[in-house]
Amino acid sequence: MAKQINWGEEIKPLIAEYIGKKHPLDYGNIYQLVVMVILSAQDSDKHINEVAKSFFPAFPDMASLSRADEETIMHYIGSVRNFGNKTKWLMKLAQTIKEDRNIPLTMDGLTALSGIGRKSANVIMRETGKKAEGIIVDLHVVRVAPRLGVATGTDPKKIELQLMNVIDESDWGESGMAISFLGREICRPTNPKCVDCVMNKVCEYCRSLK
Repeated sequence: MAKQINWGEEIKPLIAEYIGKKHPLDYGNIYQLVVMVILSAQDSDKHINEVAKSFFPAFPDMASLSRADEETIMHYIGSVRNFGNKTKWLMKLAQTIKEDRNIPLTMDGLTALSGIGRKSANVIMRETGKKAEGIIVDLHVVRVAPRLGVATGTDPKKIELQLMNVIDESDWGESGMAISFLGREICRPTNPKCVDCVMNKVCEYCRSLK
């Protein structure tokens, strides 16, 4: 029988590698972060960073966004994947919140808003330094966590629960983003750099190559 892995301990070197590293979305404040997280769903951070260059001069805050009509918003985000729904989500969110200072920073408060699920809420809370109420599970984590062997399946919610069960709560805020950065930089879909990976001693995929 394979030795049981203490993931709570084994993931600490990975967290140490990336702790505090800013999310790849190039936001300037909480309002921009919220908007960009919504826009980035099923799209690339790199693309959203480009879109933001013209979007935020047009809508510098939640108040200005709350006054915008559908056609005007679409003009700026027409190249974004699923822009139709995202336009509606942004309009509803802005009309609900009205001002930047009203943006909630709790899991319940954020997920009650249009276009924000647990992954997005976890990202916003991590980036704003709030106490984590879950673990970020983006598309990189969905791919890398099962490869490591710390989780199974492809359902983000189920993977998040599995991670929360084996990782110390004090590390929830950084662990998901650390796994995501690992997936972006080292554990690529093809030709992962296993030799350079701090997780190679416990990684299921890495051990299967030996």
